[in-house]
Amino acid sequence: MEGFFKTVDKCKPLYDITYKLMLFICKLLLIADILITSMAVAGRYVSFIPDPSWSEEVVLTLMVYMAVISAALAIRRGAHIRMTALDSYLPTGLIKVLDLLNDICVTVLAVVMIVVGMSYAQGIGGKGFYVSMPWLSRFWLYFPIPVAGIAMLIFEIEAIYNDIKRMVLKEENK
Repeated sequence: MEGFFKTVDKCKPLYDITYKLMLFICKLLLIADILITSMAVAGRYVSFIPDPSWSEEVVLTLMVYMAVISAALAIRRGAHIRMTALDSYLPTGLIKVLDLLNDICVTVLAVVMIVVGMSYAQGIGGKGFYVSMPWLSRFWLYFPIPVAGIAMLIFEIEAIYNDIKRMVLKEENK
């Protein structure tokens, strides 16, 4: 069984690349957010700097992207809020099973985010437009939900694999 896990562990670089790509996208979005906000604020007080009417809507959209993608990144790092106060009182085996159950539930959430998020992006988002940019569909406001759902799904598959690996390898070592 250990050979199976060594073979599957060779996929880890794909998860690393996905993580780095999502992190890079978040960094670019943050830089764009800061630059646009700085320009908008400076444009209100300095006459020769433009204050574009679209700045607020774009900044809010970029913040939505950053919020949901960074939540997906937190899954990979195990940085989400978890209730661990009772872990010292519970058997180790039960904690492992609860961790696996947690990861399965979050995987279901990721699938819902993909399916429903894409439905909303195409449905509600496809029918509306940004007020300050009537040529741009609001699809882009709803699109980060399925994008984050895909990233969450990828990271949760890795988490479930790691949960199972911990449970199985611990059993083999006994």
